[in-house]
Amino acid sequence: MKNANPVSLLWRGGWLVLLLLLAGCDETAKTPPAAPKTAADFFAIRVGAKTVRMQLAVLPAEMEHGLMDRRDLGEDDGMLFVYTRPQRMSYWMHNTPTPLDIGFFDSGGMLEEIYAMQPFDERSVTSRSTLLTFALEMNQGWYRKNGVKPGAQLDLKALAAALSERGFEPAKFGLGE
Repeated sequence: MKNANPVSLLWRGGWLVLLLLLAGCDETAKTPPAAPKTAADFFAIRVGAKTVRMQLAVLPAEMEHGLMDRRDLGEDDGMLFVYTRPQRMSYWMHNTPTPLDIGFFDSGGMLEEIYAMQPFDERSVTSRSTLLTFALEMNQGWYRKNGVKPGAQLDLKALAAALSERGFEPAKFGLGE
C-alpha cells in the first residue's frame, strides 16, 4: 500500500516534486504590476494643516477639462493643476457649474494668491505673479472656512508620491522624490 502523504514523498525521493510544487505557489510572480492611477483618482495631500483629496490634472487634456460639468465635488475634494515650469496662470469657468476658489502656488509649494470663481463665468481669473507652478481648485469658501491663507504650504513630498503613482517622474515638475 502506497502512502500519498507529502512527508513520505520527501522520504521516498519525491523531494524534487515537492519543491517544484512549492515553487509554483509564489503568487508574487503571477501578479501583474498595478496600472498607473489616472486623473479620476484622488490623493490625500496637505495644504497647510488641512488634508485635501486631490485629483491631479497633469496632461494638457486633463487641464483643459478640469472640473467642467462637475457637480459632485466633496467638501474637502479639489483638483490640482501641475505645471512643469513657473508661469502666470489664467483660469475661467467655461461649462463649470460649481462655484470654486482657486489658489495659486509657487514652485516651492507656497500659496501665493486665492480668487473666487463663479459658475459658468467665462471671464479669465489671472494671477498677478508669473512664478506659479500649481493651481488648486476647491469649493468656493473652502480656503476661508479652513483658515488656509497665503503662506500655507502644499505638501510637495506627498505630491511627488502622487505624481509617481500617476506614472510621472516628479523631477520633471521640479520635485524630488
